[in-house]
Amino acid sequence: MDKLKRVLSGNDTPDEESGIMSQLNDASTLSWSTRIKGFIGCFIVGILLTILGSFALFFSRGLKVFAVFYTLGNIISLLSTCFLMGPWNQVQKMFHSTRAIATCLVIGSLVMTLLSALLWQKAGLALLFIIIQSLSMTWYSLSYIPYARDAVKKTVTACVT
Repeated sequence: MDKLKRVLSGNDTPDEESGIMSQLNDASTLSWSTRIKGFIGCFIVGILLTILGSFALFFSRGLKVFAVFYTLGNIISLLSTCFLMGPWNQVQKMFHSTRAIATCLVIGSLVMTLLSALLWQKAGLALLFIIIQSLSMTWYSLSYIPYARDAVKKTVTACVT
């Protein structure tokens, strides 16, 4: 369990001497149980917002409300991982060279979904950005699983040809 904590917090070398900055960082960070509780809480709130958005599809202006709730649910679910790794470490991992393009697509589609639903009031455009958002979130998530992107590429190539 300690190894998992070190890997998720970005501290792979447990034997290095701790300086004043690392001691200050350790004193100001959340405990492991608090991090897990925060992650689970945010993740559940994100899923609940997505489910509430799905119910909104049955009401008038449902697609716009769905777009907002779905996007907010994705944002909160994405932010929940900050509890596990810390915000700075999460941002560094998000913009790592293997997932920088996927991260930009995710952020761009999140922003464009909210703009099309709230500012421009275009339900069809919001639906298009929801689809892009779902695909880019999937591609982004696959980047954390070793060889998952390669497996998806090979599967799609096999299905197309």
